[in-house]
Amino acid sequence: MDNPIKKLASQTAVYGLSSIIGRFLNYLLTPLYTYSFIPQEFGVVVELYTYTSFLAVILTYGMETAFFRFSESQKDDNSVFSTATISILITTFTFLLLGIFLHQNIANFLGYSENTNYIIWFILIIAIDALTAIPFAKLRQQNKALKFALIRLVNIGVNIFLNIFFIVWAPKYFAEYWFYNSTIGVGYIFIANLLASFVTLILLLPEFKFLKNGFSILLWKQMMKYAFPLLIAGLAGMINETMDRVLLKFLLPANSNIMEQLGIYGACYKISIIMTIFIQTYRYAAEPYFFNEHKKSDAKNTYAQTMKYFFIVCMFIFLLTTFYLDIVKVFIGKAYREGLNVVPILLLANLALGVFFNLSVWYKLSGQTKFGAYLTILGAVITIVANFILIPILGYTGAAWATLICYFVMTVTSYFIGQKFYTIPYDLKKIGFYFALGILFYFVDYYFVSPTYWGYFIKFSLLLLYFVSILKTENVLPNLKKNSN
Repeated sequence: MDNPIKKLASQTAVYGLSSIIGRFLNYLLTPLYTYSFIPQEFGVVVELYTYTSFLAVILTYGMETAFFRFSESQKDDNSVFSTATISILITTFTFLLLGIFLHQNIANFLGYSENTNYIIWFILIIAIDALTAIPFAKLRQQNKALKFALIRLVNIGVNIFLNIFFIVWAPKYFAEYWFYNSTIGVGYIFIANLLASFVTLILLLPEFKFLKNGFSILLWKQMMKYAFPLLIAGLAGMINETMDRVLLKFLLPANSNIMEQLGIYGACYKISIIMTIFIQTYRYAAEPYFFNEHKKSDAKNTYAQTMKYFFIVCMFIFLLTTFYLDIVKVFIGKAYREGLNVVPILLLANLALGVFFNLSVWYKLSGQTKFGAYLTILGAVITIVANFILIPILGYTGAAWATLICYFVMTVTSYFIGQKFYTIPYDLKKIGFYFALGILFYFVDYYFVSPTYWGYFIKFSLLLLYFVSILKTENVLPNLKKNSN
């Protein structure tokens, strides 16, 4: 018999690796976009993909998680699949028909009256992605991790290839051919995404054979009752992640070039995702680890240690990125670099989000999962209020501060509530020391160190000093000497 833990670990690695590789490869499209399009054009991409995030949550309405939950309790999991899929088919086609019928009105409202094709393409992308949600969940439920990962990677590969083809190759080598139109410009980003989504749907068509099991009204009502709170929590989470880019368009001063500002902020936001990629990688390993350690006598001490070392790594990422921001900035085009001041703020915001994830162990293990939704909703309220206050005053820098304030308040609130339900002895003194030292070094570098040869030497020395300070504080050096003897 296969070892279940080993099997779980291998599947987690496949899922995690495919997701992380996919996110990283999509991340690398940012230089292509920012070097090929001016900020006003890239602002269109930032805005429309922000709305896509919201609509993806609405159109799946927690049904993926409900599918997993009810597949375990129902004898006929194919009936669960067909009920969930038919439900999403109905709501998606309703959305598709309404979207196509109202696309001109939507385009007028968003300011794209002369580019209504953008709206149609995005409606199709969102609809196709919603239709593939449950088939992807079915693959996971059947432990077909490799097939799941391969289809995901095919989607990403097709998307990247078509982006390069339409943006780089076609203008040079196929400008006179019928399939290329230079006036479409940034719209080719959306066309590439649409075609990649369509290829994914084709690859998943065999999974739709289970629709023959029909639709159960009783089962659907039970699944919706379970899924609705997940929809609310999902929307709140999307508000925390993306509302700043939605509100920028409506709250920036009327005399500013709004789409240019949105494009600059969106591009600089991408740089801060360096921290997010690490956190995502960590989550795939940490979440099952937290649950596996739960029954051990020293579990709480383990969680405290995990938090401390996680924080240390995140602070290193923060310092490394900010110290060498003059090098990292080549990741985006010159026209976008005036917004680099938001990168340190957003890095700290993502660090706070990572700490919040570590803290979430208390409500996951104590059965108080409702607090996860409460905290996310609290963050959503703070995000909206802070953006309304700060964007008119500080522009997109205000949006960055709103993100940091949101995640900081969520983290602090989670800590104090968590200590009442599931006390974990986090070493706040050391964590606070590492944070204060890191921020001190950041300001020393920001105000006193220039990007010269000597400056780079000082930056490296500061990083080395930070590392040595950690080793000394953690008593690693004496232990190394002791072990060597």
